[in-house]
Amino acid sequence: MNVGIFANLAKPAAETTLADLAAAARDLSVQLVACDRETAGHLAGAKLVAPARFGKAVDVLLSLGGDGTVLQAVRALAGAQAPILGINLGNLGFLTCVPDVHAVAALRALVAGDYETARYPLLEARLLRGARRRRIARALNDVVMGWGTSPRATMIEVEVDRQPVASFVCDGLIVATPVGSTGHALSAGGPILHRETPALVIEPICPHTLSNRPVVLPSDRLVALRIADRRKKLLLSVDGQSHGWLEYGDCLEIRQAPEGACFAHLPGYSWFNLLSQKLHWRGSSADPK
Repeated sequence: MNVGIFANLAKPAAETTLADLAAAARDLSVQLVACDRETAGHLAGAKLVAPARFGKAVDVLLSLGGDGTVLQAVRALAGAQAPILGINLGNLGFLTCVPDVHAVAALRALVAGDYETARYPLLEARLLRGARRRRIARALNDVVMGWGTSPRATMIEVEVDRQPVASFVCDGLIVATPVGSTGHALSAGGPILHRETPALVIEPICPHTLSNRPVVLPSDRLVALRIADRRKKLLLSVDGQSHGWLEYGDCLEIRQAPEGACFAHLPGYSWFNLLSQKLHWRGSSADPK
């Protein structure tokens, strides 16, 4: 079994956790695989592969870090469907539900096949600038246009399936998946969607009028966002990664990607327990399994 390792080495617990996994992998006759030399250097006996081959070289993938590391791991797989399991090396996250002290136990469970998988949708963003159209990236969480080059609000025209919806005067706009509904969209006042809900969220950031509210759409809709303000450029962010500036007349088309991302869940996993702990709801249970 080839187990991919994608790690945030800046986390204090990373080096110890990687050493523990390397020792356990030897006992389990498991081949660990990394796509960067620094991570491989912390994994005795690990195989180093080129980033372009990483997704096809692993059967499952352990992401060690926080939620941001999981998002990077999804990009590293480049569409490959190896299940991802997030090992938390910091504060409890929505995508990293296994604490670092249980990393070796998680590896044993993966090798034994003692886990379930869930497939979550990705968004695909394409930029239309004049006669040019190019794909930007795919997102597990969200596509965001916002922040901008001045403190002024801007105007963003929204269409769904080529039908005009509204012109939002706001600081920016978020299009989020159900997984991403507990990320930036939630902090902007959006709803929480169960991860299995076939939907996406359009969430204005700091709208000028209170009547501009989040909109929940079926997941198969085509969303088009067009910048209608000449005075301000907006930064495009996909899963927290900058993809340059958008300017007047640019149109961003967002739709569900043909493929999704596959995640592994160990026995005892509960999305509701995770949600209640992260949001400090009353009645939340102890540490997640």
